[in-house]
Amino acid sequence: MVSPAMEITSLSQAMQLHAQIIKSPDPKNRTRNLTRVFTFAALSTDGDLTYARLILNSLSTQNSFFHNTMIRAYSQRSDPTQAMYLFLSMLHQPTSTRPNRFTYPSILKSCARLKQIRVGKQIHGLLYKAGLESDQYVINGLIHMYSGCGESGLAYKVFGKMRERDVVSWTSMIDGFVDDDRTVDAIRLFEEMMEDGVEPNEATVVSVLRACADAGAIGVGRRVHGVVEERKIGSEANVRTALIDMYAKCGSISSAREVFDGITNKDVFAWTALISGLASHGLCKEAVTLFDQMEFYGLRPDERTMTAILSACRNAGWVGEGFAYFESMQAKYGVKPTIQHYGCIVDLLARAGHLDEAEEFIRKMLIEPDVVLWRTLIWACKVHGDSDRSDRLMKDLELLKMDSYDCGSYVLLGNVYASARKWHDKAKMRKLMNQKGLSKPPGCSRIEVDGIVHEFTAGDSGHIEAEKIYAKLDEVEERLKAEGYDPKLSEVLLEIDEQEKASQLRHHSEKLAVAFGLIKTSPGTDIRIVKNLRSCEDCHSVMKLISNIYQRDIIVRDRIRFHHFINGDCSCKDYW
Repeated sequence: MVSPAMEITSLSQAMQLHAQIIKSPDPKNRTRNLTRVFTFAALSTDGDLTYARLILNSLSTQNSFFHNTMIRAYSQRSDPTQAMYLFLSMLHQPTSTRPNRFTYPSILKSCARLKQIRVGKQIHGLLYKAGLESDQYVINGLIHMYSGCGESGLAYKVFGKMRERDVVSWTSMIDGFVDDDRTVDAIRLFEEMMEDGVEPNEATVVSVLRACADAGAIGVGRRVHGVVEERKIGSEANVRTALIDMYAKCGSISSAREVFDGITNKDVFAWTALISGLASHGLCKEAVTLFDQMEFYGLRPDERTMTAILSACRNAGWVGEGFAYFESMQAKYGVKPTIQHYGCIVDLLARAGHLDEAEEFIRKMLIEPDVVLWRTLIWACKVHGDSDRSDRLMKDLELLKMDSYDCGSYVLLGNVYASARKWHDKAKMRKLMNQKGLSKPPGCSRIEVDGIVHEFTAGDSGHIEAEKIYAKLDEVEERLKAEGYDPKLSEVLLEIDEQEKASQLRHHSEKLAVAFGLIKTSPGTDIRIVKNLRSCEDCHSVMKLISNIYQRDIIVRDRIRFHHFINGDCSCKDYW
């Protein structure tokens, strides 16, 4: 027999106590103990949600606590749809079970997880009608819902109207900006939060470090690191892993290594963060050595660790080693290959010019290949001059994606047609994109100077110091020409004359960012740039020359990897 005062630790205990409750003559004890059984069944990892729902359905007298607990439980499951149905039923219940301030945060969380922005907006209206527009707990849930649905602008409107904000309000909004790729806004908001005297918590720190990593804002990241050390914020593992990731993605792999070495009990996430960082910096041998050390200490790699080590093989061009890791994933480590792992192998083969093997590998995959894999192979065909294969695959891809809203496929097809001077076919791709309302994301480069992130797009003239930037570009171009620089006009995939092509190349976002860096930073200091696209061959050549002419180390993170330009050479050895 289970004592009513005893803590419930298993479902069998809960069921025994439930049986005793049914037989109990004392209604007061019956209600109190039934609440304990129900809460365990609904919220404990050892509980049973179906059993909890049966208890809810059996209640002769309904109340909001049981409904709210059930909705909370559903909102935490992989499919929170049932939370929505139960919430709808509450709207038609007596007053005692109508939604209250404890209902809304859980149902808003369910909307966010299901990306149900339309339902979320309706619930927004309901909570205002219920007079909860000033309830901090509820409004924090509303910010989270809009952010989770990719509507950071709406979330910020709600945030802006709050009379009082706690650390959860600020963190939810910062996190929403980061998820919506508004990292500069996230950093600005964190600085406002600090000025307002709100004490950050572990979740805040992890979010803002993610923003710094994405934006390449190493100066802000170092300040956040200082706040972490000064105020002893968060668990060692979680925050330290975020610091490793931030330093690695901001181009300071030595600082990432320093943080890693200072962790007493390293978990798989810390190891993975550094392995991934080393791989992205082209330090592929070091990444493999670290992977071996992790195994030596008895830690099993997970999905992300395997992606990191396969990325190291891809960046180094190690075909044999990459296949060996891939084939041992499930047998040796118990990690089932995902589309990301298959993608690493396709990219590895394609970059190395093994196009037959890459195509065969895709066709024999055990899971359905996505369009990104085919795009990778088609682009490699262009690079390696296999026009017959690219034409055949492009016809397949056109058929696959003709009804799609995937912008990347149309951009790729248009670029391959343009490189073959098939302007009519490129125009057809542009027309299809216009019909579907699709647009290519503009090339964008970011550089941090004195703790402020500056963003440039190709041909950008909106910067406050645009005149000085373009004057500096003129100076740089003259010095490049003196070194024998010849623009790679083939990189401009437009039907325009050569003079216009040269002008297009000259105004790439990466070059604007480096010109700004040369103006605003002291001679001899590093210039760090983050791009959203792969570096083109012309920009790559220019960065090598500038690093030598101006004696500056230039660190560029593109969509694929890092490029460290030192004395006219690049760490990628022109393999990227």
